[in-house]
Amino acid sequence: MNNTPYSSQTPALQTRLPAVGTTVFTRMSALAAQHGAVNLGQGFPDFGCAPALIERVSEAMHAGHNQYPLMTGAAPLREAIAAKIASLYGHRYDAATEITVTAGATQALTTAILCCVHPGDEVIVIEPAYDSYLPAIALAGGVPVLVAMEVHEHGYSVPWAKLATAVTPKTRLIIINTPHNPTGTILRPSDVAALADIVRGTQILILSDEVYEHMVYDGQQHVSLSRHPELAARSFIVSSFGKTYHVTGWKIGYVAAPASLSAEFRKVHQYNVFTVNTPMQHGVAAYMADPQPYLDLPAFYQRKRDLFRDGLAGSRFTLLPADGTYFQCVRYEAISQQSEAQFAEWLTSEIKVAAIPVSAFYAQGKESGIVRFCFAKQDDTLRLALARLAAI
Repeated sequence: MNNTPYSSQTPALQTRLPAVGTTVFTRMSALAAQHGAVNLGQGFPDFGCAPALIERVSEAMHAGHNQYPLMTGAAPLREAIAAKIASLYGHRYDAATEITVTAGATQALTTAILCCVHPGDEVIVIEPAYDSYLPAIALAGGVPVLVAMEVHEHGYSVPWAKLATAVTPKTRLIIINTPHNPTGTILRPSDVAALADIVRGTQILILSDEVYEHMVYDGQQHVSLSRHPELAARSFIVSSFGKTYHVTGWKIGYVAAPASLSAEFRKVHQYNVFTVNTPMQHGVAAYMADPQPYLDLPAFYQRKRDLFRDGLAGSRFTLLPADGTYFQCVRYEAISQQSEAQFAEWLTSEIKVAAIPVSAFYAQGKESGIVRFCFAKQDDTLRLALARLAAI
């Protein structure tokens, strides 16, 4: 019999992510619910997906697609993804060895970082940046090297010369995001050429977050890195069906990468998620037979963007360009001198419209006097928000 005294106290655990707390999206959504605010903060639609997509998933369930699929993803979906990329961007990935279906884009991003970043490796991150990048780098033991975008009256831009000086012999990965969350900026051919010049002759890899690929406006093209053979050869390219088909809660995405990179990606993927919801994979594959839903997406969201921008045109907000994504950034210096977080909280509690402070997308909380609204909402939702914002 063991008579050793015991304690019911939970053992201490040294955190792997000391800088991580509750996300700004969770906080602002909770504040919006508390005050009955229109939530233009967190980036998700408040409208449903196409009924035909749900029907395809239901058909897949009834057809018996309810057990594990292949670890890499159901073959029909990987083939549909490869065909789509080839049609849109002219690059043919091998569906068997170069396409992997993931549990959403965030899992794809984290897995890509974990598979290639070793302790001490440097990862260049362009700020403001999606909030999952830095924690994933920390989990891998990598060292983030932060390069801030420049912001001016014409919007945001990447300072490629400054980024080039951030490259060292320890640089392992550069993370690119286009169309860019939170700024709505898109990369253009000149940007891609500058990136190619920086990595040429190096062993640097690229992680290209392209989840908003179908939300590019005013007749402009999404410049996927898959269009550029030299960059495609060293890139993990990530996209999301949740964003494309208005089903963010389904958490289904994919990564396209050369076979050698995909092999390393899959080594991690098989142990951190193994595989993804089977009937939804088959349902999405069947739905992709018609490309029109994603081909129509630029016009669909441009109309919502224009509705929102037109509604703010006479306000004291200064609108920054929104060339892509479903986000609109605005300056508020003519309204308040509060910090971005304070202003976003005031908007939510007093005006009853929730926004996200762009400072939340910087590791050190850089202040620029800018907040971000999401216009992926029903027209009536946007009109209600605009009516409330007009009171400022």
